[in-house]
Amino acid sequence: MIIVDTALAKRHEEKNPVRVALIGAGFMGKGIALQIIQSVPGMMLVAIFNRTLEGAISAYHDAGIDDYVITGSRSVLEERILQGKYTIVEDPSILCTADHIDAVIEVTGAVEFSARVVYEAIRNRKHVVMMNAELDATVGPILKMYADRAGVVFTNVDGDQPGVQMNLYRFVRSIGVRPVLCGNIKGLHDPYRNPTTQIGFAKKWGQRPSMVTSFADGSKISFEQALVANATGMSIGRRGMFGPAVEPGTPLKEALKLFPFSALENGQGIVDYVVGAEPAPGVFVVGMHDHPVHKHFLNLYKLGEGPLYLFYIPYHLCHFEAPLTCARAVLFHDAAIAPAGAPRVDVVCTAKIDLKAGEKIDGIGGYMTYGQCETAEITYEQHLLPMGLAEGCVLNRDIARDEVLTYLDVTMPRGRFSDQLRREQDEYYQLQLNPNPQRV
Repeated sequence: MIIVDTALAKRHEEKNPVRVALIGAGFMGKGIALQIIQSVPGMMLVAIFNRTLEGAISAYHDAGIDDYVITGSRSVLEERILQGKYTIVEDPSILCTADHIDAVIEVTGAVEFSARVVYEAIRNRKHVVMMNAELDATVGPILKMYADRAGVVFTNVDGDQPGVQMNLYRFVRSIGVRPVLCGNIKGLHDPYRNPTTQIGFAKKWGQRPSMVTSFADGSKISFEQALVANATGMSIGRRGMFGPAVEPGTPLKEALKLFPFSALENGQGIVDYVVGAEPAPGVFVVGMHDHPVHKHFLNLYKLGEGPLYLFYIPYHLCHFEAPLTCARAVLFHDAAIAPAGAPRVDVVCTAKIDLKAGEKIDGIGGYMTYGQCETAEITYEQHLLPMGLAEGCVLNRDIARDEVLTYLDVTMPRGRFSDQLRREQDEYYQLQLNPNPQRV
């Protein structure tokens, strides 16, 4: 932030803003639009696409912008960008191909739709900023490979919990402490929650019941921690992670005693989460240091006697910080959080209820399935069905509740681009997958 805000101020003074486009104007997309327009000098939200025009109109209107046009023309969009004006587009591919757009922010949470859009943006050498953990955890490594080839940044965002963890991980590592656990703090985890049980909470906060359910049933935390694993090279301790639950309000330092650190000291570290601990809804990194002098200083600074040290951030501010990721990408070619190479952790599709042959699987945060973390190698070797590809699959046999699905259990929809990317990812990285994943 110390570098980014100064660089943005310079672009503002030069009247040369970072020009970004937004794909998806739902709950979080509207927050990002408001933040850029009202609070980020040196950046301009030049265009918005949403699958309903009403959502895009509302995003601009709520941010105080009424001087916009709606167009399906790339040339009209490019002319308005040069004039410093705002535009709503009817086709997302226009944003991917138009000149004068520095970065595209993807905020839909969809997988198939977003896979095509993100790939097209990368192919046209646009930096891509993702607030879409579902797509990133499913095919992020192959998209990152394409972004590297195109010379652009592919990144998830600051402010969302994976990005906050990654920033903290980089800080901890930079002071010479070895991270052994990157974690997330949740208030609730019940894999059997569904849109009906969550409708009240969704109405309270103006969100979709399926999105709220994806948090409650653990799918979202699984996608998010998979991103952290893939960015850091960490793994998981067991399928689904440990996820210890404690009495609400339990200090995080006490909750961490439930993790088997003795089994992790010599490994590559794990990603995980706790339920009920404070300070929520923050993130944490546990690191190790064994140098006696440094341990003395860390104790002086109230981090304890070691060798384990807890670092945490007690909040994550999502859309408030997301625009800063655009600035990092455009101005410094730096990603907040991106796959470091071959995938380390996947999110696999698991039955939420007893399922019957012939049924079509609903979407993430639905009634039928939830996602849980598994190592990428086991996912590959056992042909487990990624949660991000499960929607629309037809069951070939009955599946018992809590059973993990495989590709053999379903008939996949035809012609999906996300499936093509996943096949490319498996083929490209299969020889690099760690043959000996750490398990506890």
